Order: sequence, then C-alpha cells, then structure tokens
Amino acid sequence: MASTSMMISCRTPAVQSRQASRSFRSRRSSLHARSEAADSSAPVSSSGTPVKKMSMLVVGATGTLGRQVVRRALDEGYEVRALVRPRQNPADFLRDWGAVTVKGDLNDPSSLPPALVGVHTVVDCATARPEESVRAVDWEGKVALIQACQAMKIQRYVYMSIANCDKHPDVPLMAVKSCTEEYLQTSGLNYTVLRACGFMQALIGQYAIPILEGNQVWGTDDTTRTAYLNTQDAARMCLAAVRSDEAVGKTLTLAGPRAFTVSEVIALCEKLAGASANVSKVPVSVLRTAKAITGVFQWTGDAADRLAFAEVLSGNEVFSAPMDETYDLLGLNPEETTTVEMYLREYYTQILKKLKEVGAQSGQNRFDF
Repeated sequence: MASTSMMISCRTPAVQSRQASRSFRSRRSSLHARSEAADSSAPVSSSGTPVKKMSMLVVGATGTLGRQVVRRALDEGYEVRALVRPRQNPADFLRDWGAVTVKGDLNDPSSLPPALVGVHTVVDCATARPEESVRAVDWEGKVALIQACQAMKIQRYVYMSIANCDKHPDVPLMAVKSCTEEYLQTSGLNYTVLRACGFMQALIGQYAIPILEGNQVWGTDDTTRTAYLNTQDAARMCLAAVRSDEAVGKTLTLAGPRAFTVSEVIALCEKLAGASANVSKVPVSVLRTAKAITGVFQWTGDAADRLAFAEVLSGNEVFSAPMDETYDLLGLNPEETTTVEMYLREYYTQILKKLKEVGAQSGQNRFDF
C-alpha cells in the first residue's frame, strides 16, 4: 500500500478555498481597520487600505535562505516582518538585525491574516523540516497562506520553489511545490516563482566538515549535476525580483555558475582540506528498494517521501538552467555571483586558520585539540 502522503492532488486547494473564503473575508474588514495608521502617501490596495510599498513579510525567516532574505531586505531599506512560530527560544537574531518578528504558523491558518496587516510584499521561503509533514506544511499550509494573501489584498508574492519540480509528480516534495505553483498562478496575486537548484550552504554539513574531520560521507554512483547557489546570491536575486515589474507572472530558475556532480564536490573538498574523503557510495537501486519497503507502512510515509526525493537527486538529472536572460530581467551582474570553488575555498581558509590559532594538530584526516 502506498503512503498516503504520496497522493497529492492539485485540485484540493480549490475545495479548501471555497470553504475558507467566507471566514477570511469576515476577518479582513476588522484586520484592515487596524492598519489605518499606515503612511497616507503609500500605495493604496484595491480594498482602500494604505500600504507602504517597502513593507515585507518573510515566511520561513529563520531558515538558511529566509534569514538571508531578511538581512538583504533590511539592507535595502525594507520594513521587514519575520513570521516565526511560537517557541521557547525566539529568533532574537532577526530582531537584532532590525526585523519585527510576528507569531504565526502555517499549520494554523487563523494566525496568518493578522501577520499580513499593512504588508505590501510576501516572500515565502518556508518548507517543512525533516520531522514535519510535507503535505501539512508545504501544501495545506501554503494554500492557507495564499488564501490569506488573497483576502488581505497582498500586492506582491514571491514563492521559493524547487527546480524541475514539475517533472516529478510521484515525489511528494516536488509534487507539492508544483501544485503550489499552479495554485499561485490562478490566485490573482502578482506573483513570481523562483525555482532554486540547490544551495551551497548544504555542502558544508554534507561534505566539507565530514571530510575535514575524517568522518564518513555519502555519495552515489550517478552523474546528477547541481548548479549550487549561495543563499546570499539567492536573496539578492529574490529582492531584485521583488523590485522588477517584468518578473511579475514569471517562473524563473535560479542556478549557480556551474553544475557539479557529488564526486566533483567531494574531490574539491579533498583538495581544499588537504585530506582524503571516507566515501560510502549508495547505489540508486538501494534507494529505490528502501523507498518501496518504507512506503508499505503508513507510519513510515514521511521517510518514504524523503527517500523518493533522494532518489530524484540521484537519478542522473541536471539541476541547472541558463541564467543570461534571468540576469538581464533582474538587472543583476553575473560576475557578482559566488562560485562553489570560491565559497568552499573561503570556508576552508577560515576554518583552517581558526584550527591553527587554537593549536589543533592534524592527523591523517582528523584534528586533535
């Protein structure tokens, strides 16, 4: 029996929208009244509510990409709100930067409209954590967010998606991203979809640190290539898309300067770390078998979903795209985009310098303090 989360239907949000539209409309009039103190010189939405064009809500603001979007937006003069879930340890660093944190949860639709009062632009960088349900957060939660934005007359919506998501309807994470794109396209919002190929920051925990410490790293025997992008560059592109009228209604793939295989990334880390990698290769056939076994049991559905995504990333596919037109559209200089070589070289230069300063002694593949 297949995992229930594997069955994603793009028709589901339409049903939810009809059921939720009346409740959102009833909230809207009272919530708009709370924003009457907004700048009177600001643009006015179709509902008559004054909204500052430089007001922005970032969803997923504590994530690897979201925090960079917050920081970049603040640097460019935006008034940034960061949607954060109620938790014991709040995201103090966002407030230290100058953002205003507002409590909200994609799993609680009633918490979303209050966070949108007086907001012009929403940048959605959120995605489910490993312990969370992809369907609940990336599908049902995003539907609720888009519905709230419709009700609150949000004037600009930028959605972070995944490259090639429309090519893999059988993979839950890819399917929900593709379905959300489709739903957003019919929402009536001024949207832009940005499909990311992959982020360089993930390479640190997956390869750079384990290789430096002599720990095991996992690889596959495939030729999948990924054009990794620094999240700081992705944030720069995101803010450029927010500013660009030409980007409205567009779906753009964001790719780094060059696509790498896992083997090439490992070889580069070995060179820069001056250490040999302890690589354990996992055949793609093993991933397929593991997905089939875990998918039999309902309680392992999320594990099967993530193995399915891992299979996509190990299927000899290319996650990249030509960027010339995107750079022209966004008015950006491609020479300012960080390469994987630059990013990893800077990381290893900094970490090896720190290790030397504290007197670490290197063995074959490890550091002793």
